[in-house]
Amino acid sequence: MKIFSKQKNTGFTHTLTSRSKKKLVCGFTLIETLVAVSIFSISVLALVIILSQGLTNVFYAKQKVIAEYLSQEGIEYIRNMRDTYMLYSATGDAGWKAFYSKLTNSGASCQDENNDNDDNGCYFNVDAIFSFPANTPMPITQMLLSACYYPTCSEVPLLFNSSTGAYNYSSGADSGFSRQIKINQINSAEIEVFSTVYWNQGSGPHSISFKENLFNWIE
Repeated sequence: MKIFSKQKNTGFTHTLTSRSKKKLVCGFTLIETLVAVSIFSISVLALVIILSQGLTNVFYAKQKVIAEYLSQEGIEYIRNMRDTYMLYSATGDAGWKAFYSKLTNSGASCQDENNDNDDNGCYFNVDAIFSFPANTPMPITQMLLSACYYPTCSEVPLLFNSSTGAYNYSSGADSGFSRQIKINQINSAEIEVFSTVYWNQGSGPHSISFKENLFNWIE
């Protein structure tokens, strides 16, 4: 005699069919694809940002080098003017006074009154120097100095002549640079000369400034 016992089924067992397995595999494949595409997109975006930043840095470095050259050039022109006045005037002291007067007269207004950096300074135009006859005495003393109307001399941008490679105020395209000269009187025989070049770039305004002390070196 066989005794059969009836067991109560307390749960269930789900057996995946081939169709269910196929759907599950397809679902995982879609998720993996989306993840891969996202990672690739982020990588490409990061690369583009890095390259863009690199190009920006290269352009800034180029503009900075040009600005440094123009700023140093400003110092050299003012020093050359000082030397010319002092060497070719009747006396060194007379030359120094004529030089200082050239920088501070009402047309130039290069002096920073009260040394508070509150004045607009001046700019110089050397174009006329090269138009004088060869026998003109001390042509650099004829260099035109004019007052700036705005704090960065932005109303008179330097022009770049691509055919000569020169920066000037007569011909060429707007270079994006402006140059300002300021002087501070230390005493009757010494002045500070500041040559500052301004330009604008993607991140905002930039400037480079050079300074040199000039003396009445001929007694």
